[in-house]
Amino acid sequence: MDIPRIFTITESAHRIHNPITPDKLATLGAALRLEPGARVLDLGSGSGEMLCTWARDHGIVGTGVDMSRLFTEQARLRAEELGVADAVAFVHGDAAGYVADEKADVAACVGATWIGGGVAGTIELLARSLLDGGIILVGEPYWRQSPPTEEVATGCGAHSASEYLTLPGLLASFGELGYDVVEMVLADQDGWDRYEAAKWLTMRRWLEANPDDELADEVRAQLTSEPERYATFTREYLGWGVFALMPR
Repeated sequence: MDIPRIFTITESAHRIHNPITPDKLATLGAALRLEPGARVLDLGSGSGEMLCTWARDHGIVGTGVDMSRLFTEQARLRAEELGVADAVAFVHGDAAGYVADEKADVAACVGATWIGGGVAGTIELLARSLLDGGIILVGEPYWRQSPPTEEVATGCGAHSASEYLTLPGLLASFGELGYDVVEMVLADQDGWDRYEAAKWLTMRRWLEANPDDELADEVRAQLTSEPERYATFTREYLGWGVFALMPR
């Protein structure tokens, strides 16, 4: 079980696999008013930066689940580096359908709502691992401005313009599912730059080291096209945020 190899190539140097910066991640942890000993479940935990830094800064405990072998190992190493390996554990496995044995104060899926077939299904999944009075965290894209054409939408990596909502529409959709939005931390363009542009040097270094790899042509094509595509489409049209929800 693993994610497509192209992602472990392009994001191998990332500690955070979405457009949120370390400062914004710290802001989110503070905004949730986390208490020492609070239990956090993170589905699609990537390289574990959220759990590890929150364990260090707030004394939380928790579990992360991710299907990438590389990212899971990086998460374990990060926990050791920050001295929190006794507080957080990382499971290599499929987060889709995962329900914790011990319910959590915070149940999160920050940027991987495909595990539940979309936002609604992911919220339903997370709710199964949530303590009464707990908080669900969902990381999700939204349109900063509605794409004027389908070409713009697909240039942002969406299947169509209807795949994402505007920010007001996304917030309203949480209410329609029966949840109060109690906090949010939104990525900015600098966060997008750090997520997307950081891939380019990783790809270049990888190509220099692996010129004969079977994915070399694909990586070269991405490195050639991504800077212009990103600046034209994603950076201008696509937002991203983490939304804290509590059931009504």
